[in-house]
Amino acid sequence: MTTSLWSTTFGAGDKWSARISRGRLLRFTALQDNANLSVMMFHADDLTERYNMPDTLKAQYTAHLTRGNILMSDNGRAMASFVEDDLGWHDTITGFMTRATTDAKYGQSTYQQLRNEWLRSGYENFAVELVRSGLGIRDMGPVVNLFSKVSCNDVGRMIYDASHCKEGASVTLRTEMDILLVVSNTPNPLNPSTHYPTAPVQLEVLPAPAVDLDTDYCCNFRSENRRAFENTAEYYLLAGR
Repeated sequence: MTTSLWSTTFGAGDKWSARISRGRLLRFTALQDNANLSVMMFHADDLTERYNMPDTLKAQYTAHLTRGNILMSDNGRAMASFVEDDLGWHDTITGFMTRATTDAKYGQSTYQQLRNEWLRSGYENFAVELVRSGLGIRDMGPVVNLFSKVSCNDVGRMIYDASHCKEGASVTLRTEMDILLVVSNTPNPLNPSTHYPTAPVQLEVLPAPAVDLDTDYCCNFRSENRRAFENTAEYYLLAGR
């Protein structure tokens, strides 16, 4: 087994961001049941390019993500691929909670009252981490909620599956570009629990094997995927990297 290059654990309410080079495996593991880790992604060398949720979903004929799917940028490039997945479903449509929705659901809390035990919202976490990279509130966009399953019933109502994620479940992304990864370990907006979720999530960063476009599962999962991989390869070829 390949030894991880680096690892960390995100506790309940934690936020984090970092630049991660292409050719890395990002293995996320739920350390308790009912985890939810919201992920936002940007091109590290050009922060105006970021994960494009509409293109990612329509190009792959899906509303959720699993092994074989890729995250596409708004320039039609492959940013990251789902290379391993224990769950088969990760939410792309419910977004993240604001301060108001967090207070309404779990009760009001402030840092001044509870210090590091206050109940953070996804919106606030992303706002803080984006500033660290010279971005701001206007740069917030769609997220992928790893470990969460949200489906729609026959009348279009969105249903959160509280039994979907069990302790030990993992999902691995492979970076196809140099990315800025921004994460928030905060509740999925549709989680029915009235108690603030506390599931920690571990991240391990490992080296990824070289990608052969002719045989790679994610590249050939859809013809649109292959085109996105080719666009990424063209970008690095012309950049001399």
